[in-house]
This record gives sequence, C-alpha cells and structure tokens, in this order.
Amino acid sequence: MSTTDFSQVAASPPAPKGGRYEATLIPGDGIGPQLLEHVRQVFVKAAVPVDFEIVNINSRTSDDKEVMKAIASLQKNGVGLKGNIQTDHNQPPNHKSKNLLLRTRLDLFANVIHHKCLPGVKTRHSGIDIVIIRENTEGEYSWLEHESVPGVVESLRIITRSNSHRIAQYAFEHARKHGRKKVTAVHKANIMKLADGLFLECCREVAADFPDIKFEQLIVDNTTMQLVSRPTQFDVMVMPNLYGNVVNSACAGLVGGSGLVAGANYGTKCAVFESGTRNTGKSLVNKDIANPTAMLLASCLMLDYLGLKEHSNIIRKAIMRTMGELNIRTFDIGGSASTQEVINSILHQIK
Repeated sequence: MSTTDFSQVAASPPAPKGGRYEATLIPGDGIGPQLLEHVRQVFVKAAVPVDFEIVNINSRTSDDKEVMKAIASLQKNGVGLKGNIQTDHNQPPNHKSKNLLLRTRLDLFANVIHHKCLPGVKTRHSGIDIVIIRENTEGEYSWLEHESVPGVVESLRIITRSNSHRIAQYAFEHARKHGRKKVTAVHKANIMKLADGLFLECCREVAADFPDIKFEQLIVDNTTMQLVSRPTQFDVMVMPNLYGNVVNSACAGLVGGSGLVAGANYGTKCAVFESGTRNTGKSLVNKDIANPTAMLLASCLMLDYLGLKEHSNIIRKAIMRTMGELNIRTFDIGGSASTQEVINSILHQIK
C-alpha cells in the first residue's frame, strides 16, 4: 500500500485580485509569439478576466537573469502560458535548456496531455480518448552525462521513489476525479530492472489504494505497437520522462498532428500551459499557415485551472464549430484556410 499522501502536492490555483487574474506569458520562439497574440485577441473578445505579464525569453536570450525573471513571475502569478523555446544543440553538454530550467526549478512534475479525436479532422482511428501523464522533472531531465574516456559517453537516468510515487498518485487521482476506469503504467523493467523496476513498483503500490480503477502495465515497445493498431484500448497512461515524450508524439499523430494537442504542466509552485508536442514551428513563421488550435486549447486548459469554465467553454465551442460544422481548417488538417481566417471565424463565433 502507498504510505505517502501526495493528494495536495500540486499547487492550488491562484486567487483573483479585484476580480481578475494575472498570468505569465512567455511567447518563446518560432510561431509562439504569433499564436499567443491570437490567444490575447480571443481573450479580449470573450471578455476573459486575465491580464498577462509578458516575459520575453527565447533561444536568443543569453542572460540567465531573464530566465530567473520568468521563474519569479510564474511563482508570483501561479500560472502561465508559454510558447516553446528552441534548444540550442551547439551549447556545451552542461548547458541546460531554458525549457528544462523552467520545469525543474518550478518542479513542474506532471505533464498532462489529453489526446482526443476532434470534429472535422480525419484520422485512421476513431474514438481516441487518451490521457498521458508523464513524469516531467527527472529521468533524462536529470541532465547528467559525461565522456568517461574518449569515445565513451555515460548518461545517467535518475529515477527516485519519491517522484515515481508522486506521479503515480497524480495519475490515479486524475483518473478517479475525471471518471476514468483504467491506468496503464508504461515501462522497460524487463531490461532496466532497477530504474524502471522502481517506477513500476511505485505504480503497483499506489494502484492498491485505488481498487475502483483497473491497473495494467505494458512494456514501452509493445505500447507503441498497441497504440498504432488499437489505441482505443487505452484510457489514462502514466510513464517516466522519455517514454512520455515518445508516446505523446505518437498519440498527437494519431489524432491529427501537433497543431491540435494542448499540454499542461502542474507543479508544486504553479501550473504552465503550452502546446502538447512542444514544437517551435520555426518553418511556419510569417507564412500565416500555422494551426492555432493547440495553443488556443492550452489557453482553455489554463482557464479551466483558474475556475473560469464559462469562458473556456465559450472559446472551445467556437474552436470546435469552426473546425467541424463550418469546415474552416488550416492546411495541416486538410483545410485551405490561413491562420488568420481560422482566428477570424473563432472571433465571430464568440458572442
């Protein structure tokens, strides 16, 4: 049985001040600034009581003080919306990406992405409705690697009991809260008997406290095969960091691509919302063809978190009607509309 109570580990939503909330806005790189400007347009039209504190950090920001400014802003406001910040792969091995610094310094331990078929989007499989909960602070994010001798690199993947218990507890509580029936733990404990074995052991211990929810375990390579052949068998899935990255990208492809999937990161100090696949979309900059759906849905998740469900429902309905009934979609999902044409339609639907 689980011996640690993590039910209150995630930060509570901040309280409004004078009837309004303040959220940190990090435009990031690529199409992030454009899409977040569209979010601000939609919020104004829908009379959303949220004011943004803009912190401009991106891949060109060399001063770590700016990153710390963003962290301080998120800690103060308790909530944020961000575009992805491109990682410079030419930096030295000990250089941490700005995305990683935000996630680890703020202890954004739970990355939660809901993959669901959307109206008007043709997919190979129908009825997909999967929630993936990924441990977001350790594993490969431990950022510990070195070249022990020339030509031999050691990369340390850290798995701890406390963080494994915490993410497992979060997954089962999420399942119960949202009426989900099954949690699947994804692992490679047949090979990594200590690291993934510990993660799986923690999942089993937590599962014993939730007899109303079915628990199953699945090796990661079999998971990917099952996802592409019969994805509707999955409900809630919980996994360590790297597997979550791979499985999330596969599921995004199953429901129509990276332009449709929103992501949430919940931590002990705040919550940060972003597009689910964390792409910068730099090849789409200034072409007016980027799909704004993922970022808009991420903003709706932020509104849900703040308790502004009436506003999020208005925006969601406008998005779904635009894509479905009105058949106004960007090129990536079979349409011919520009980004601005999609936004114009959404604004028009908001009364």
